[in-house]
Amino acid sequence: MANQKISFKTEKELQEVILQEKARGTLDLEIGKMYGVTFRYIERLITKSQGINISSLKVSKKIKNLYPKDFKEEQTTAWSFKQRGNWATHSGEYRGNWSPYIPRNVILKYSKPGELVLDYFCGAGTTVVECKLLGRRCIAFDINDKAIELAKKNVDFNASLQQLTLIDEKKHPQIYEPELLVGDARDLSFLQDNSVDLICAHPPYANIIHYTDSKEGDLSFFDIDDFLKEMTKVAKESFRVLKPGRQCAILIGDTRRKKHVIPLGFKLINVY
Repeated sequence: MANQKISFKTEKELQEVILQEKARGTLDLEIGKMYGVTFRYIERLITKSQGINISSLKVSKKIKNLYPKDFKEEQTTAWSFKQRGNWATHSGEYRGNWSPYIPRNVILKYSKPGELVLDYFCGAGTTVVECKLLGRRCIAFDINDKAIELAKKNVDFNASLQQLTLIDEKKHPQIYEPELLVGDARDLSFLQDNSVDLICAHPPYANIIHYTDSKEGDLSFFDIDDFLKEMTKVAKESFRVLKPGRQCAILIGDTRRKKHVIPLGFKLINVY
């Protein structure tokens, strides 16, 4: 059955069946074999129907651990992780999101408990969850309201100070609930100058992974030149709101065009 292609009278019927398969947790590879569709087709269907680019429609499993096992802070400039990381509510279901090991290391290295962390490309809330676990205040937003809805679900868990072993209970006897908003990273006018202790963000990949159904202002739809132009606006606002001498941590991967590598990471560094 898995290797047979099933035909449908209309594309709408096909799409309804695919969504049912996704709700059951069927893998994209299996759906592709059964119904003769590509990964890109499935991805676009999910984004259009759900308003968000997510690989699974199943409800996330219960939390087993609130922190990574045998965690050690990275001590070099080249970071590598054996596992992606699935503690707390972290998962790889939101396409293109980063490993929670990255914001965890950045937050521990460049901020202190009680300080304010800003993430203006919130997505499913990876950075937000880490801020809550590590006792940092957090303001996070995304241009996609569906992403913010998902992030709110992911950060909606209870934890005690006794469970969060990296927080000094005597100095910071508090767990901070993050502030999650729908907003545009190019306009941080609601934030005062020199008000943020750390920026920790993972921008969208330029015209590779689309995170909305063509929502206005979604930078993931921009080609490279326009993407960098818009990111210049983000960088200027970042400099304005960040306290003097503090850090802005941005992760983005390189890309390819016509079989040639484009060093998008270095281009973005020049923007910042």
